[in-house]
Amino acid sequence: MDSVAVHPGTVEGVLAELAALEDPKVRAVNERHGDDHGVNLTKLRGVAKELKIQPDLARDLWATGNTPARLVAILISRPKLYSAAELDAMLREARVPKVHDWLVNYIVKKNPDAEELRVLWFGDEDPVVASAGWALTSERVAKAPEGLDLDDLLRIIEAHMKDAPDRLQWAMNECLAQIGIRHPEYRARALAIGEELEVLKDYPTPPGCTSPYAPIWITEMVRRQG
Repeated sequence: MDSVAVHPGTVEGVLAELAALEDPKVRAVNERHGDDHGVNLTKLRGVAKELKIQPDLARDLWATGNTPARLVAILISRPKLYSAAELDAMLREARVPKVHDWLVNYIVKKNPDAEELRVLWFGDEDPVVASAGWALTSERVAKAPEGLDLDDLLRIIEAHMKDAPDRLQWAMNECLAQIGIRHPEYRARALAIGEELEVLKDYPTPPGCTSPYAPIWITEMVRRQG
């Protein structure tokens, strides 16, 4: 029987192209980080680059639930076209770390409802959802801190970061570091909290990379700022 040609710009075509890129070695590495796919991300970005921005196709690819398809969907989306309700639903579905990370960084941060979603997610009972709220808070700490209560953020971090689940702990730690890096008046306190809690102190850091341990991270970034 002759095979039926699949148009590359359709959901079926994209899924077929991504399936052809599946690499068992890449999958083995990704699965150690909780990501359930074996597609090299550089090649995946190449697929998205060929497709260009296609909001309707992006929504259809997201609906498949397929992780590589969702990553492509994020890359070919127009962030401002999503409503807050859509993004809230998408985030709650995004249990794969890479999908969650890209959704927050490439879509939510560029959406006009980002602040509304930050507030909604910040104290959510689901720690994965809450981690997105903290990631958006770190963005505000760094770029638009007006109106944030940095004292209260440090209080929450000091009380809860040590025992927080991994992804929430990572996001809270980033917020701690950003407060210390961007706000000299809070730097000593941020350093002291990091030293007291010792979160990520022993995290394996490749040569040439900065440790995520907040005291080292803060000190190094401040040094680079001159």
